Amino acid sequence: MSTFELLKSRFASGEALIGIIGLGYVGLPLAHTLHASGFRVLGFDIDPDKIDALAHGRAYLKHLGSEITTELSQSARFSATTDFDRLGEPDAVIICVPTPLGRHHEPDMSYVIRSSRDIGRTLRRGQLIVLESTTYPGTTRDDMLPAMLDARAKDAEPLVCGRDFFVAFSPEREDPGRKSHNTRTTPKLVGGLDAESTQLAATMYARGIQHVVPVSSAEVAEAAKILENTFRAINIALVNELKLVLTPMGIDVWEVIEAAATKPFGYMPFYPGPGLGGHCIPIDPFYLTWKAREVGQYTRFIELAGEINTRMPHYVVDRAAAALNDDGKAVKNSRILVVGLAYKPNVDDVRETPAAEIIDLLEDTGAVVSYHDPLVPVFPRMRRHQRDMRSVAFAPESLGSFDCVIIVTNHDCINYRAIATHTKLVVDTRNAMRGLAGLGARIVKA
Repeated sequence: MSTFELLKSRFASGEALIGIIGLGYVGLPLAHTLHASGFRVLGFDIDPDKIDALAHGRAYLKHLGSEITTELSQSARFSATTDFDRLGEPDAVIICVPTPLGRHHEPDMSYVIRSSRDIGRTLRRGQLIVLESTTYPGTTRDDMLPAMLDARAKDAEPLVCGRDFFVAFSPEREDPGRKSHNTRTTPKLVGGLDAESTQLAATMYARGIQHVVPVSSAEVAEAAKILENTFRAINIALVNELKLVLTPMGIDVWEVIEAAATKPFGYMPFYPGPGLGGHCIPIDPFYLTWKAREVGQYTRFIELAGEINTRMPHYVVDRAAAALNDDGKAVKNSRILVVGLAYKPNVDDVRETPAAEIIDLLEDTGAVVSYHDPLVPVFPRMRRHQRDMRSVAFAPESLGSFDCVIIVTNHDCINYRAIATHTKLVVDTRNAMRGLAGLGARIVKA
């Protein structure tokens, strides 16, 4: 039996051991899904706190609840480690690591390259390597594979991709907090560096995921992921720009969007906000614009959308300053409460959250800023934002002490009626205060 046939048999039967590098927002639910399908799973992470939490069944991603970590911690088919020398053990290794932007909006591939080199040092015959981290077209073939091979010892057995080991790309499609779909029910794109790699990755994922969609190459799968998120970024930029245009006209952009959404075809509603957050939508379009320059193309449309979306935190602060000025107050020394630190409702995920930049901008103007987010009780360490802050208590008497409340994230658990009743001025970036005008607060949309 060939290496390909043996590996395919192990995936189809569920006998294979699956390794997952990165046990965060993507890797942990994937580990749980593949484990539930019958696979043995070995997780890898550089953070020993995550490994300890998994060993003891402690939840560290609140939006996933405690069921996942409890199940995994009690299973003999799951273990997790910080020992990357064990990467030679699994039949498949799936990379689920961050791909952030650098200081100048250039791709930061350091996590992917580091993981690829770690794999390369222990790479053996009969392994499938899959990259799930979002990136630009060509990463799997031109960056990941060479990094793996370069890391192999000079006297190591020569291995041929597509015959001795196999490589594919399968983009993650996680959306923290979404109830309508999960890892198992979200269709899974798979594209290999060759037909054999595509088949193997599709066979592996098909045990745990309802619908697997093979495509002709890794590059197609990589480009599809970029398209998905660029589509959203551009449409969000469109409604953000409409907000800038319609607000001075006295027209409520939210009402306009809902009116347009009554058309049953040819239209899909997107909503404005204080800026983009999360790991994909604020980042992926810049990956494409960076790669486009390599082939002599310029993505002006996409870059314009990025420019509009990155302006939104400044727009929110400008609207708050103007509203305070109408009340005869300067931003300097004003007490401002930012409601919501997470980047989206009902999760504790703060990756690329616009709330952090809004807080920075407000403090730069001299405001005294606090935040309230019951899902993020302590301001976490971020790549670009570090501060010693804790979520303040939410009570009518404390609300009345603030000159302005800015709603950045519309968690369901927030008492917006209390805000409307006990606050002087509310700057609402999410239309969270709809229907509450007239209860006491002056509501300004931003």
